Amino acid sequence: MDPLRAVLSTLDERPGGTGPLAGWRVGVKDNIGVAGVRSTRGSAFFADHVAADDAEVVTRMRAAGAGITATLNMAEFALGVTSQNSVHGGVVNPWDPGRIPGGSSGGSGAAVAAGLVDAALGTDTGGSVRLPASMCGVTGLRPTYGTVPEDGVFPCCPETDATGPLTRTAAHAGLLAAVLTGRDPVVPEPHRPDVVGVVTLSGAVDPAVTTRVDEALRVFADGGATLRAVTVPGLETVRDDLYVVVYHDLAALHAQRLREAPERFHPDTLTRLRLGLDLSAADREAAVSRLAAFRAGVEEVLAGVDVLITPTVPVDVPRIGADPDVVALTKRVGELTAPWAVHRGPTLSVPVGTHPASGMPVGMQLTGPLRADDAVCAAGAWFQERTPWHDQRPPSSG
Repeated sequence: MDPLRAVLSTLDERPGGTGPLAGWRVGVKDNIGVAGVRSTRGSAFFADHVAADDAEVVTRMRAAGAGITATLNMAEFALGVTSQNSVHGGVVNPWDPGRIPGGSSGGSGAAVAAGLVDAALGTDTGGSVRLPASMCGVTGLRPTYGTVPEDGVFPCCPETDATGPLTRTAAHAGLLAAVLTGRDPVVPEPHRPDVVGVVTLSGAVDPAVTTRVDEALRVFADGGATLRAVTVPGLETVRDDLYVVVYHDLAALHAQRLREAPERFHPDTLTRLRLGLDLSAADREAAVSRLAAFRAGVEEVLAGVDVLITPTVPVDVPRIGADPDVVALTKRVGELTAPWAVHRGPTLSVPVGTHPASGMPVGMQLTGPLRADDAVCAAGAWFQERTPWHDQRPPSSG
């Protein structure tokens, strides 16, 4: 038996417990505390750190009957789209080990895709649940900001951090979100949205990605939904404003480590962290004001539609090391996830097929109004009843 099959054989022994998640094997990102277990935050600075207590989200998973069967690798300090790591080594994509898994919750996406766990928890600051969901061919939900407790989760940027689930299906993402938020643990009933807002994009998107999303949109149209082209003001610039806030806060959070032992960071992490050193409080304040204006504009657009649709990632899944400019790579890959982190409403990434050139998964985002998490998951579940993409498995899982 090969090593992966041996691991899967062990994990197939379902955990006990009662409740809506009884028998579920759940993995948690390595910045989420699990009592008595090493919690390294993906960094050599915390290589020997052991969590004293369960994070509140872990407590809620256990109370619902889930078994916490793994902690999962990640980008160092939840910073980066490649899941680079200074303590365990990086994460690879189970569809192609030569390609990135997305980040920062790369281990969570890869573990769900490979069948190592039934579901995983990740954290999403600017796309860190949705990017690995898209690149690994699974479903990932960034819940409405502030509805999931962050106690026991090591922060990236509290201004925008949100903990959310990665699963096979939108229905299960909705169930897990209900558990995480403390609502009644009910699986959302599949429901077609009446009006789907198709966001007009001015930036370049890989034509094959556009084709896959257009095919998904036809599923909604054929099912009776109205497709409406919409323009979101500020969509092209909001990512950079978000990064001003994130990098300013990260530089402050890690200031002592940057002063005393910068060599202990992974080089890509250090490059990103140093972007915040030249950002002032005034820069941050101005960016926060622009982010608030963007949020107001998104809510106006959402008043006329049920969900907004965009690709999750505008390009094919990059190869590891193909772009040495980690800042440019981050901006490009996160171009379409960052805006909805700013919006703060629920955003769901679902698989919509594969790229014809690489065979890698392609994802689509569904974004809804604040606290419309169930409605967004219901729309995703309706789509998945009619499509096979969430059932596809990478070669390493077979």
